Amino acid sequence: MKKDDQEILKEVQKNSGMAISAIDTISEKVQNDELLHELSKERLLYSVIQNKATDRLQSERAEGYHGSAVQDMMLKGGIQMNTLTNCSASKIAELMIQGSNRGITSMWKSMNHHQNSGNTSMEIANELIAFEEKAISRLKKFL
Repeated sequence: MKKDDQEILKEVQKNSGMAISAIDTISEKVQNDELLHELSKERLLYSVIQNKATDRLQSERAEGYHGSAVQDMMLKGGIQMNTLTNCSASKIAELMIQGSNRGITSMWKSMNHHQNSGNTSMEIANELIAFEEKAISRLKKFL
């Protein structure tokens, strides 16, 4: 496996893993059943995409992404701080949209930086981007 493929797939693992962690953390605060259902669906689809990247890396015996406890703690702490005084559906949707926008930006940067990656890796990355764009559109109704 080319280094560029590995880096793209690691970025997919990182972004989808952060999204899953954010959803797990924020779901505890969601009072709106429709929003909770939407986040549950998103979590499942992030897991599917993350598993595609992981399976591809493992099939090539390549090293995957390993997040740190500090990053996870910072993510969860940020969510806790941002929902301390306001955990309305609108605020939660806003936080998830901001996170998705950061994820999309991060994926585009990685894809532009690792242009020698193969079609499969780019397809998985594009799938994540397309999914996040659709998720943003679905979350806008909660703003």
